[in-house]
Amino acid sequence: MKGCGMEHIIGIRIINLDEVDSTNEYAKRIAPSSPEGTVVVAGKQTLGKGRRGRKWASPEGGLWMSVVLKPEVDAADMPKIVFIGALAVVDTLQEFGIRAGIKWPNDVWVDGRKICGILTEGKLGKFVVLGIGLNVNNEIPEELKEMATSMKLILGREVDLGRVLKILLGNLDRWYRSFLKDGSSVISAVKERCFVLGRRVRVVEDGGELIGQAVDIDESGALILETSKGSVRLFYGDVSLRF
Repeated sequence: MKGCGMEHIIGIRIINLDEVDSTNEYAKRIAPSSPEGTVVVAGKQTLGKGRRGRKWASPEGGLWMSVVLKPEVDAADMPKIVFIGALAVVDTLQEFGIRAGIKWPNDVWVDGRKICGILTEGKLGKFVVLGIGLNVNNEIPEELKEMATSMKLILGREVDLGRVLKILLGNLDRWYRSFLKDGSSVISAVKERCFVLGRRVRVVEDGGELIGQAVDIDESGALILETSKGSVRLFYGDVSLRF
């Protein structure tokens, strides 16, 4: 697979922007002509977004970034790329003494609050853009403080944003190379860090909802939900533990 023999993939080129509409949108624009591992970092985003086009508040002080990836892997393995971001963020937070977990499929939480969102976009067979929005020193809007947190709030002090970026890029590079070598290793690690497994959850998808026990994440990255009507495989959806 492409990239396995390279010593360094993520961060081969870093583009720093004071302000941008969205690092994912910028990365998608430059992806066709950019080397794999190109990273776009912005001081703030004016049109930051999450999954399904939701607005993502991105003021100064947070880490808003996107990575251009061009993996030569089967299409069935592509959904696992979002897990690379989640694993790298969890490991990065651990280095700052913050214990975090993954809320399938694309969020990182600490003590019941969201600290990071991850979004993958791209063109099949061409490139994938892995976007990460991590709350570091940015202020959390009052209306979101019950649902969101930041490294600054947890640690009670400002955090060196450059250090967070450096550690995160190293963890992203490690997990991406692991993914290129063996995608199953990524799934195993996600299962260890996913706090929804073994819990009764509600999953909302396309206007409908399912309630059941989250029992597993299979090799494709799908969440296995045991419901009153049997076992269901879910490839996306909003998971809630509070209902």
